[in-house]
Amino acid sequence: MKFEELKVGNDGLIPVVTQDYLTKAVLMVAYMNKEAYEKTLETGRVHYYSRSRQSLWLKGETSGHFQYVKEIHADCDQDTLLVKVKQIGVACHTGRYSCFFNLIQSKTTDEKKQDWNIIQSVYNIIKDRKTQPKEGSYTNYLFDKGIDKILKKVGEENAEVIIAAKNPDKGELIYETSDLLYHLMVLMVEKGISWDDVLDELQQRR
Repeated sequence: MKFEELKVGNDGLIPVVTQDYLTKAVLMVAYMNKEAYEKTLETGRVHYYSRSRQSLWLKGETSGHFQYVKEIHADCDQDTLLVKVKQIGVACHTGRYSCFFNLIQSKTTDEKKQDWNIIQSVYNIIKDRKTQPKEGSYTNYLFDKGIDKILKKVGEENAEVIIAAKNPDKGELIYETSDLLYHLMVLMVEKGISWDDVLDELQQRR
C-alpha cells in the first residue's frame, strides 16, 4: 500500500500503534510521515516522525533498541497503522519494556492476572544489560565473569529445582524454577539464542 492511499492528518502524519509480535504487548504510539513510512518499508526497521524535533526518527538509532518489522496493517478507515515488530531491548525511553506501564484501572479483582509478557520482558532487560551495562547489576556480574560462571549458576539452580521438587513446599519449587529460568535466559543471551529460536524448535515438535 502506498502512503498516498492512507488517510493522514492535515499535518501529513498518520498515528502508529507498535506491538510486540511475540508477546502481543502494545509498546508505544507514535507517528509516521511519508518519508518515515517509506524508510520503514525499505529497511525493515521502524522509522517514525518526531513531532517535537520535526525530523525523521529511526527507533533505536541512539539506544540500539531497534524495532524490526514483522507485519504492517492499516485499520478499516486506513487512518491508523498497526506495526508488529521484533523489539530489541526495551521500547520506552524510561527503560521500561512498554510505554504503557501506568495502570489506571483494573477489573481483574476476582481472578489472578497472569502477565505472560513477563518472560520476554525479562529477556529483553537481560539482553539490554549485555550491551548497556549497569553498575551493581547482578546480570552484568554474570556476563563479566563469563560462560563458565553462567554455566555453574545454571547447574546450581537446576540442582535446587530438583531438591525443591522433592520437598512438600510448592512455593519453594516456584521460587527455584524462577531462578532457573532467569539464569537460563542469561545463558541464552550470552550464546545469542532468542525465545523465537526456542519457540520455532518447539513448533517443529508439535
